[in-house]
Amino acid sequence: MHTAPAAEARPRGGLRGLCTTATLTGGLAELAWVGAHVLMYPLGTWTPELRLDPRRRPGEQPAAVRALFAADPLAARIPVLLVHGLVDNRSVFSVMQRSLRRRGFAHVGTWNYSPFLTDVARGATHLGARIERLCEQTGHDRVHVVGHSLGGLIARYHVQRQRGDRRVASLVTLGTPHRGSILAHAAVTPLIRQLRPGSPVLRELAEPAPECRTRITAIYSDLDQVVLPTASGRCDHPDLGARNVLVHGVGHMTLPRHRRVVDEVAVTLAGHRRAAPQAAAGVTAVA
Repeated sequence: MHTAPAAEARPRGGLRGLCTTATLTGGLAELAWVGAHVLMYPLGTWTPELRLDPRRRPGEQPAAVRALFAADPLAARIPVLLVHGLVDNRSVFSVMQRSLRRRGFAHVGTWNYSPFLTDVARGATHLGARIERLCEQTGHDRVHVVGHSLGGLIARYHVQRQRGDRRVASLVTLGTPHRGSILAHAAVTPLIRQLRPGSPVLRELAEPAPECRTRITAIYSDLDQVVLPTASGRCDHPDLGARNVLVHGVGHMTLPRHRRVVDEVAVTLAGHRRAAPQAAAGVTAVA
């Protein structure tokens, strides 16, 4: 994994960009993960109770875990809540949940919202209630949230429009249509209409948010076949100071399972990646 200057970090475009080895490999991986996800989907239709993990003292943990939390050992204790995307469930985080636990995060939970959800704001309200319950269970005042696709937009609405930044220390979005997706024009359901570029919900999220304290990282891919154009996966709100991370050759359903993405999420939640307000328009590229 490496980072590149903002000027060099741009999605690859055109037919030439689609014929690279990385793109072809990423496409095959996406097909494989979609097939696996179809098989795992029934197992994720229910949300289990959070499994509290009484971690050993930092000095007794593996060296890799100690290194990850060297700057802030308490970061490992902050609960992490994983929020899935549209018409999906917690099974999409099967890899990430295990990986974050192995990396030393003590409390990693998931949340299934209703597949019949019709409104982003209503979903954000339900997310807020789930976060409050998670804080009660763990005794912590704040949590981290990782949202895939629509889950990231629901979480962003909560922290930006419902004062959820009081509880959410940081938000990482994966393949989230921050500026909508043109594919949403193909469906007429109320929720999907809200994902169209320029929809009332997206215009509401574009309004000033000077007091939002949540650190936001938006991870997006140049091979995302759901968020179109792929640059819509960026979060460029001037008040949020979001950090945008571009990954190459990773499909939409592969994002929550890809090792480079999981690594990026882990180091971000551990506090090694901080977005500066003046760098909001910048991009970090992950090869």
